[in-house]
Amino acid sequence: MPRPVLLVVDVQERLFNAMDAERRDDMIRNIKTLALTAQRLDVPIVLTEQYPKGLGGTLPELRMVLTDIPAFEKTAFSCCGADGFVDRLAGLGADHVIVAGIESHVCVLLTALDLLPRGFRVTVVADAMCSRTRANHELALEQARQAGVVVSSTETVVFQLLGRADTEAFREIAKLLR
Repeated sequence: MPRPVLLVVDVQERLFNAMDAERRDDMIRNIKTLALTAQRLDVPIVLTEQYPKGLGGTLPELRMVLTDIPAFEKTAFSCCGADGFVDRLAGLGADHVIVAGIESHVCVLLTALDLLPRGFRVTVVADAMCSRTRANHELALEQARQAGVVVSSTETVVFQLLGRADTEAFREIAKLLR
């Protein structure tokens, strides 16, 4: 049965500190919300790291939420350029990839653009991604829209995944959005 997958791209120690200081803390909070929602709803999560030997591992505060998720190491800017990545999504039964992470205009955007022709529906979560500059972030969102990627927000994605308000999952997850 086809299903969504949450893809968290390259939120690594050395990259994080170079990101737009006004956006990066909100980005981490929103990625945590997406990850906790995905875990509660049994939505698979794929985590990537770009050249971890040079850029460090996933940010520790995010790793605390993604404890049992192995990082998919890569050197290609698009995750789709990493050996086995697309097969991993197919193996999870993914038809919709929800993308968050850094940098908006490089690895996040290039991955989103590469997923489309492979038949995936793609959503980038604008408030759960970041670049070093606001201009690069905004340009990435515009380019994604022009290509047919859905640009959304954490709260919208969470409610889409929930689908309805009369569930225990909704009562638990709604607390994350306050």
